[in-house]
Amino acid sequence: MSFPGSGLAKGLAVTLRTMTKRSVTAQYPDVQPDLPPRTRGVIGLFEENCTVCMLCARECPDWCIYIDSHKETVPPAAPGGRERSRNVLDRFAIDFALCMYCGICIEVCPFDALFWSPEFEYAETDIRELTHERDKLREWMWTVPEPPALDPKAEEPKEIAAARKAADKLAAQQAAEAEAEAPAQDAEAPVQDRDRARPETPGEGT
Repeated sequence: MSFPGSGLAKGLAVTLRTMTKRSVTAQYPDVQPDLPPRTRGVIGLFEENCTVCMLCARECPDWCIYIDSHKETVPPAAPGGRERSRNVLDRFAIDFALCMYCGICIEVCPFDALFWSPEFEYAETDIRELTHERDKLREWMWTVPEPPALDPKAEEPKEIAAARKAADKLAAQQAAEAEAEAPAQDAEAPVQDRDRARPETPGEGT
């Protein structure tokens, strides 16, 4: 049985309790919030791992993932082998105006090409600008926190190993191109410069 005015009394009691407590205001954006490690901000794309299997786009309940690709012929790895065809990624975009952050695309990706990033500052004034292409998704990949090791002697996370392998491969390719350009530049030196640098033998020029 409730008495008349009991609801008002309970409301005033809550007001009195909160009046005695100090309020805490987060000074955002001057002070960034401390986000949990598993925060679902945006989705980062690790392009080197994507095989264009289309599994993420097919399983997305909102159909907000857009993928385009083409096929290329790969020469045989050994003499006498057969040529293979592989899918090459042309476009990978996510419409965050439709995304409901369910994480299904990340869970079903069999090659660990999609990751959650805690980045959340990507508001736009135009809803059409919320469709982010693979270049932007690639930038968000570098904000993905490293997964904690299960054991001090555990193996290196495979996404970090794959990123290091891709970086080493790119560095080796650039070094090989630089070495190939150096002899070509030496061969193009003017003949007169080489003759000028050659020492004269006795009796030459008489």
